[in-house]
Amino acid sequence: MKLDFFNERALAVVAHPDDAELLCAGTLARARADGAEIGICVMCDGGKGQARKAIRNLVAVRQREMKAAAKILGAKLFLGEFPDGELVDGRPQRLKLIEVYRKFRPTLVIAHSSADYHPDHRAVAELAEVASWFCASTGHKTRTRAMDAPPELWRMDTIAMHGFAPGFYVDISDHFGVKDRMLACHQSQLARGDDGDFSPLTELMETQARARGQQADVKMAEAFQIHEAFKRTKAW
Repeated sequence: MKLDFFNERALAVVAHPDDAELLCAGTLARARADGAEIGICVMCDGGKGQARKAIRNLVAVRQREMKAAAKILGAKLFLGEFPDGELVDGRPQRLKLIEVYRKFRPTLVIAHSSADYHPDHRAVAELAEVASWFCASTGHKTRTRAMDAPPELWRMDTIAMHGFAPGFYVDISDHFGVKDRMLACHQSQLARGDDGDFSPLTELMETQARARGQQADVKMAEAFQIHEAFKRTKAW
């Protein structure tokens, strides 16, 4: 089966600054190599992701890390700047994300699964779906004109694969290096690897990519589900 991202516009919508790296950056890198335009929208500011040795001005630090990672990918970066742990499906959040969609005009949105472990991830799952419909509605006013049609929506894997039944896999064997280099930009989070409430991120990312690859009979893969809603499912 051949999946070609040529001439597409792929936007990852994630909760925190390192979520795209962990769950979909290999697919974004493959899409970029195919000729797609790539965007990443990070809805939370990352300000509560402190290591044991607290980092001053963590929000600014994480913004620098995000920008460095996006530069490796060649992605346009959008920031929601909502506080960590406080993200909800509310009117300000909806309008912010609808405007991001209308600015970038994606043909494909990749967002968190509603089954993921973190409340902010689950909030993004809801917001990304809502915005994927209302971005094409002229009744929802933002600065930028409404999209001509809703984008396709994929759900990305959960952290550590908990409770996620893959609908399909994307082979990222040739693009894992980009994913790895992007994650390496997030030094403020890699420093948390030995925290009791956290995990070594590089190990987690590689283990998950290899496990999904083994399931799909390739070296490395990322897993997704198609969102099977009216106008949000497209034919390949």
